[in-house]
Amino acid sequence: MKLKFTKMHGAGNDFIVVNAIDQDVSRITPADWCALADRHFGVGADQILLVEKPSKSSADFKYTIYNQDGSLVENCGNGARCFVKYVHDKGMTQKREITVQIATGLMILTLNEDGSVTVNMGVPKLQAAGLPAVVDSLPSRKQGEDTLYAVNVNGGTRWLSMVSMGNPHAVQVVSDVNTAPVLFDGEALEKHAIFPNKANIGFMQIHDQHHISVRVFERGAGETLACGTGACAAVVAGIRRGVLSSPVTVQARGGVLNIAWAGKGHPVMMSGPAVTVFDGEVPLVD
Repeated sequence: MKLKFTKMHGAGNDFIVVNAIDQDVSRITPADWCALADRHFGVGADQILLVEKPSKSSADFKYTIYNQDGSLVENCGNGARCFVKYVHDKGMTQKREITVQIATGLMILTLNEDGSVTVNMGVPKLQAAGLPAVVDSLPSRKQGEDTLYAVNVNGGTRWLSMVSMGNPHAVQVVSDVNTAPVLFDGEALEKHAIFPNKANIGFMQIHDQHHISVRVFERGAGETLACGTGACAAVVAGIRRGVLSSPVTVQARGGVLNIAWAGKGHPVMMSGPAVTVFDGEVPLVD
């Protein structure tokens, strides 16, 4: 079997995008997706995005996401931007605004005239239990509207904000993202016992109330050059802590994202680039 795909990236967060409407991918296993994402023996990617037929009549497409390790993930903001560019460029729709079905509901994606993409990321969940995170035994403190939880890891205490963007995020403020122990602490926190389904771990440096830098250790992928949901979670955490004001420019290692959030009960809006790298075809399953 030869699989046709497109390599894309959003601010350096890279993806293999597969048309699973016109290709039969039913024989492809999570292990196959993992092999395809391998950077030495496969194509290489942080995640694999499948474009599928929706099961909900209100959606234009279904959007399924596999992590680099072959595990399924609920949401991916940078991938969502690539998704709408892909279906538009491939002639699968003429609509600039589409609704996609994801694991946790529906998401609205808009391809702007300048080529950038705006994603309605939905209303964030602000309770730790919604991640889920088991925090009952942890020390906590209030900062603004947020509740921070103290987690001991690698010989130190990390004060974390808990935000779900359809997938779980724990965000901490650091003085310098360039020197923060992202790999060391990120891996330990991702798999910490308080996160039964693991979590994405964000490290946020605040430059001013409208400008931050963020690095994210993604669940199932390790550190990526950008994480859309991680950028959104960081901005939500910062606004709730009272140290950020919408809109916020987020500098990731691979590019810039723009995030706006009007506060509790409102959706997070994310805008940023989506870039096609190349089309390819690879033998995958005999």
